[in-house]
Amino acid sequence: MFRRQFSTWTFLLLFLFFFTLFTSSMSQSQSPFDAKKKRMRDKVRNMFYHAYDNYMTYAFPHDELKPLSKTFTNSLSELGNLKLEHLPQDYNGSALTLIESLSSLLIMGNNTEFERAVLWLSENLTFDVDARINLFECNIRVLGGLVSAHLLASDSSKGLFQGAYKNQLLVLAEDLGKRFLPAFNTPTGLPYAWINLKSGVMENETTETSTSGCGSLILEMGALSKLTGDPRYELAALRALHKLWSMRSSLNLFGTTLDVATGEWIEFSSGIGAGVDSFYEYLLKGHILFGNEDLWRMFHSAYLAVQKYFRYGPWYHEADMRTGRATYWQLTSLQAFWPGLQVLTGDVIAANSSHREFFHVWQRFGVLPERYLLDHQMLHPTEKYYPLRPELAESTFYLYQATKDPWYLDVGESIINSLNSYTKVKGGFASIKDVSTMQLEDHQHSFFLAETCKYLYLLFDDSFLLERNYIFTTEGHPLPVLSTWHERLPETYIPTNWTFMKRQQEANRISSMSLQVCPAMNLISGHHIKSVCHIPDSRSDFRCMTDEDCGVDSTTCRRRSCSTAGYCGLWLLI
Repeated sequence: MFRRQFSTWTFLLLFLFFFTLFTSSMSQSQSPFDAKKKRMRDKVRNMFYHAYDNYMTYAFPHDELKPLSKTFTNSLSELGNLKLEHLPQDYNGSALTLIESLSSLLIMGNNTEFERAVLWLSENLTFDVDARINLFECNIRVLGGLVSAHLLASDSSKGLFQGAYKNQLLVLAEDLGKRFLPAFNTPTGLPYAWINLKSGVMENETTETSTSGCGSLILEMGALSKLTGDPRYELAALRALHKLWSMRSSLNLFGTTLDVATGEWIEFSSGIGAGVDSFYEYLLKGHILFGNEDLWRMFHSAYLAVQKYFRYGPWYHEADMRTGRATYWQLTSLQAFWPGLQVLTGDVIAANSSHREFFHVWQRFGVLPERYLLDHQMLHPTEKYYPLRPELAESTFYLYQATKDPWYLDVGESIINSLNSYTKVKGGFASIKDVSTMQLEDHQHSFFLAETCKYLYLLFDDSFLLERNYIFTTEGHPLPVLSTWHERLPETYIPTNWTFMKRQQEANRISSMSLQVCPAMNLISGHHIKSVCHIPDSRSDFRCMTDEDCGVDSTTCRRRSCSTAGYCGLWLLI
């Protein structure tokens, strides 16, 4: 009897021991979901280093790699051919791809290569060169890359350099920023698009620039002012931004190109794509980074105008800023950033709707063409290329962060597989000249390492973001959100105001965007809030006595009105 009891207890103890061991092992082992994320993360890392290592082998210290011929191009010929010291006098490269890769190296955990690159640039890069540069491109690529890398290098929590870093990148960034300032010496305060780094604005320089060109400088130049204590950079960028805002139409719309000397518009048609895109982006991100309430008010009005006049279902066409009438019905690859920006506003439903349409086009062609004619459902006859752009990957990353929906991981996997199938060559990753034939072009743009690989990596491994909040510039350079940079904390973020806000909202019927809260947190008498501009009708059956009983349409952001029959609707559009 005793032996039988002993054997039974022994069996139970052994069972519990092995069961505990088994469950512990299972908990420590990766789930299929986690295993897939790790596998895709490693795949992206391999992509990055395939591009980076080939650049370092065949193109460094020139600007960008030509992966088919395994040579280099000094693509900054449009930006000004920045030069490096201690190199042959006939050399005119700027190690652009190295600058653009700095934060990606650190995000992927390669502290050693990051340190080596920073020290090399500190000893070799100079801006004292007779070179005509594009202000916008040099700002987002070079100044943004240097400022971001400086902030990362000086972050003590990352344990870099062991005291060997002495703000060398900030010194370079400040030197470059000073060379930007003469561009702002115009009657309007709007900067010239082009400037010579040594001599300033050149004689007979063009006065034409784009909305993005003069309205997308505040992140990099504002950060430079915060870091150096010199307010000139931030003030110049803000002055240009306020002048641009004063040029909006009565519909709160903007054109695409303008004259910096006269302050007159040249091209009145615009959308959310090329020439305008980052202007909207920097209004919102500037508010987040600096706590500037003026930037939020600008973005609020501009965003609602975009939803009213550019949006058609999940798509965004272009329109005349003066009338709001549609001009061009086309998808451009740069528009694919918009869902990511909408995530930052809390407009996740609208973001998902547009993102899915962009991905459908990606699936149709294998990549995203530069321009697709929506009204004809066909490729643009000349702009059929895909230069390894990051915007769809960027929006996919933001939507996954907001929803944790694994479908976005599938989208990321599809993007990765397409890039490896169609663009990977022995010497790196090549652009696609024609998406209908997948004919390649001998160019690996620096933003492939600065943005495309970075957003795909962060999609599957966001551990870099766990330590603090970051805002990514339009070139994908991370800038930490610091309380010391904020002008003030918006009242709507203060918990003690939350009850007050809800009462006020129910009384005055205020949208989520006006309250600066996500729609999911905005409850109005049990109504489901569908977008940041949505204000439900007073009654669930849509009946009304006056226009005051009607709300704001969730899709078009237009005010609904009361018909003679007593129903709320968008009657003025019929």
